[in-house]
Amino acid sequence: MINPDTHTSSKIFEKDIEQAPTRDGFGHGVIEAGKVDTTIVVLCADLSESTRSNWFQKEFPERFIQMGIAEQNMAATAAGLAAVGKTPFIASYAAFSPGRNYEQIRTTIALNDVPVKIMGMHAGVSVGPDGATHQMLEDIGLMRMLPGMVVINPGDALEAQKAVIAAAKNNKPTYIRFGRSATPVFTTSETPFEIGKALVVWKSDKPKVTIISTGSLTYNALLAVRALESEGITSTLIHVHTIKPLDEETILHHTRITGKVITIEEHQIAGGMGSAVTELLSQKAPAKILRMGIEDQFGQSGTPEELLEKYGLGVTHIVDTARSLMA
Repeated sequence: MINPDTHTSSKIFEKDIEQAPTRDGFGHGVIEAGKVDTTIVVLCADLSESTRSNWFQKEFPERFIQMGIAEQNMAATAAGLAAVGKTPFIASYAAFSPGRNYEQIRTTIALNDVPVKIMGMHAGVSVGPDGATHQMLEDIGLMRMLPGMVVINPGDALEAQKAVIAAAKNNKPTYIRFGRSATPVFTTSETPFEIGKALVVWKSDKPKVTIISTGSLTYNALLAVRALESEGITSTLIHVHTIKPLDEETILHHTRITGKVITIEEHQIAGGMGSAVTELLSQKAPAKILRMGIEDQFGQSGTPEELLEKYGLGVTHIVDTARSLMA
């Protein structure tokens, strides 16, 4: 059964479910936030169309700065703007920010604890044909290690929009991860969003396994848990949009019920959301855990669908993993 309080879309299992890239959520969210907060400025590294920064540029041209291909300068400039009262959002591909400018993010933003919002676009293998150089699979690990850094990985475009609006108000250095390709919008405008609070999006009456997912793969997980239910493998599915701070209370509560956990992410298994969950459980609620993600590999070119299957993140792979865990 689906928990009636999860606020998932009524069309969640229909073929015509709405789809949109999570990066669209940034474009809409930063405009909405900018209308009520005049301190918000957007800086982009020559990728304004791809990152949807150009939407903000059209609405507020006097608050948009085109930095050119200079992610290091963009991070340092944003830190300076934040130090004098601005709320800067910096946007580039995640492979370049935080990939290229990590030292500047660490030293000028995180160390000084200034409220710069780092928007990492085109993350994960679902970037597709751009290939390994642009398929950032290490960003969650990099960013969650930085003291004081908030790390968010929205599940769909609507949630991404809410995440941007929330980040504009949290007065903390914040990293938000976005995808390139259109993915199902499984939440609704009424679905709650709070930084640091996970969502239970599926809950069986007597769950046998706890599945914890992040980002757009939560939709694949939803399809998988429905299939598992028909086999008698009941579950709870937790959507973790905030990886840091992690919602320890929700994860611990449901893990203690089942004692079995699967984590799912479009990221290297090392250092990602699954690592954060495993670290928590090893200290407070030891459980049998299987982690799904990219296993110590770089990406390659292909369609998003082909690559998710290639790296074992499709619906059937989640189903098979749950069967294996139960066996």
